Amino acid sequence: MKKLAFWSPWIQKWRKTWSQDISTPKNRFCAYFDMVIFDHGYTRYLYPNSAWISDQVFRQNHPPPLMVKKAADQGIRTIVNFRGINEFGSNLLSAESCEKNGINLVYFRALSRAAPKKEMLHEAVKLFDSLDYPALFHCKSGADRAGLMSALYLLIHLKRPVEEAQKELSWKFGHFRSAKTGILDYFLDSYAASHRRTGIEFMDWVDLEYDPEELTRNFRTKSGSSFIVDRILRRE
Repeated sequence: MKKLAFWSPWIQKWRKTWSQDISTPKNRFCAYFDMVIFDHGYTRYLYPNSAWISDQVFRQNHPPPLMVKKAADQGIRTIVNFRGINEFGSNLLSAESCEKNGINLVYFRALSRAAPKKEMLHEAVKLFDSLDYPALFHCKSGADRAGLMSALYLLIHLKRPVEEAQKELSWKFGHFRSAKTGILDYFLDSYAASHRRTGIEFMDWVDLEYDPEELTRNFRTKSGSSFIVDRILRRE
């Protein structure tokens, strides 16, 4: 589990003082301050970390309000937030912008440092089938959870080769396979090895062969990479 910074409890307490209503000038300022500073939103204006996965799905980091409007102008109908529901200014402001610009906002909780649970993978099947496309996928930085879910979209929904899906977890998106987030690569690598041996389909592998606990026990990280991802980049 990712260790929280010493100031995190203070920030969580502070968020509760304004997150219930961001319509007032003071609370709105707090929401933007939280997005830009504490949630590192300034990086998203400089580098959205974006790419088209298919002609129906776009991936990037957490879009601020202006980027939500841009997505709407480009025809995006649904935004999927893989961070889950929270009180971050980033979430509140992007949710407000989705409503204003007529975009459906869907929350789906994914993890970046844990082997995906079988239940989550089955829920992902339902998610991809239910979305109103074109859709935008995002997490915080657009590197790990967005990468995993983009890979799953290709594997599950488009039935693309696992080798193509694995490219969504890439250094070019800021993903580090040698850090704790590399468990996502190990997960896809495990399926790829089984598929090469037997030709088994992905969801059949999930149901018949995949063991999240065993995969977690066998996974190893490199401490230097984990320090960069957890302490310097402050990834979730």
